[in-house]
Amino acid sequence: MNDIAIQVIQMSKNFKRIFDKPNTLKERLIFWNKSKSEVHHVLKNININIQHGETVALIGSNGSGKSTLLKLMSKILYPNQGSIITNGKLTSLLELGAGFHPDFTGRENIYFNAAIFGLSKKQIENRMEDIIAFSELGEFIDNPVRTYSSGMYMRLAFSVAINVDAEILLIDEILAVGDQHFQDKCFSKLVELRDSDKTIVIVSHSLDTVRRLCGRAIWLYNGEVAMDGDPADVIDHYLDKMIEDHDSSQTGPVEKVEGQIHFDEPLMNEIVVDVSEPLMVRGWALCNIANTTLKIYLDGMEIATAMRERRPDVLMTYHDMYGGAAPNAKCGWYCPVKLNNYTGLHSIDAILYNNFDQKIITQDRIQIKIEGNQVIS
Repeated sequence: MNDIAIQVIQMSKNFKRIFDKPNTLKERLIFWNKSKSEVHHVLKNININIQHGETVALIGSNGSGKSTLLKLMSKILYPNQGSIITNGKLTSLLELGAGFHPDFTGRENIYFNAAIFGLSKKQIENRMEDIIAFSELGEFIDNPVRTYSSGMYMRLAFSVAINVDAEILLIDEILAVGDQHFQDKCFSKLVELRDSDKTIVIVSHSLDTVRRLCGRAIWLYNGEVAMDGDPADVIDHYLDKMIEDHDSSQTGPVEKVEGQIHFDEPLMNEIVVDVSEPLMVRGWALCNIANTTLKIYLDGMEIATAMRERRPDVLMTYHDMYGGAAPNAKCGWYCPVKLNNYTGLHSIDAILYNNFDQKIITQDRIQIKIEGNQVIS
């Protein structure tokens, strides 16, 4: 058996974009040679080998070619140059409701979809209850799918796809639809499929999903493979590039400077019991400008300027929540604070300053209690 499940060989894909396209017969006759067009190169000279049993994520910003590559792998689209070879039975979840007839019931669509994937009527009937049970559609399974919500569409499509014995599963961001309970259920099922040596290729903007599920990540940038390897390394480079692109796109002054500070440690009202060593204060700060200084104060007195560090976890969470690059690569901060000769309650302030005008952007405060030259943690 061939060890390669999907092979992409020197593959390129482009689309022709037409401007000022005539809409009526009269316009076509009068302006038959006046419309302008240009070729948009979506993917350029892509070379990828995906082994059987691999779980691979395609990541990248919007327009980088991720979904197009997945459609090419599933043969919905065909390349202009090069070739794509797949070895094994393949199923895909690319667009919500794709392959469903809106006027047929969920049950009837299960028959049609499963038959397309090569299952006999008897095989479909044997799996029907499992498909319905996993989808949690209940009595709605006998309603026309045009009455379904987007979440119900996703439940049905995913339930069919995991029950057709496919060796290769292609998924395009469909897990972003639906309630959290079913998303968690789908994730657990994908982990089960991954551990059973199925080949999974997933497009996701959720970097946390990529990190937890996949053993490999491929980053597409401007239609080319920018990096291919361990998800943690690829995600770090991807986020750094997003920040770099964000900074280069800022051509003028920011209209309103905003920021946020958070303490990770110590916790609010933490009791400190050992002051022989400085108390390490750390957290993270985000701001929509880069030129800032973060200072630490103890009971209103300036102690030091906090040092900055990379915080991939914060950058990843910001990306998953807001769908873009965090403004600051080194968004983590830390500062040792000496506490000897202090007792009782004390406040620690973290204040973020704009270096341009020295104005306060944002600040946060925690309180600690030192008990007799000791701090409880």
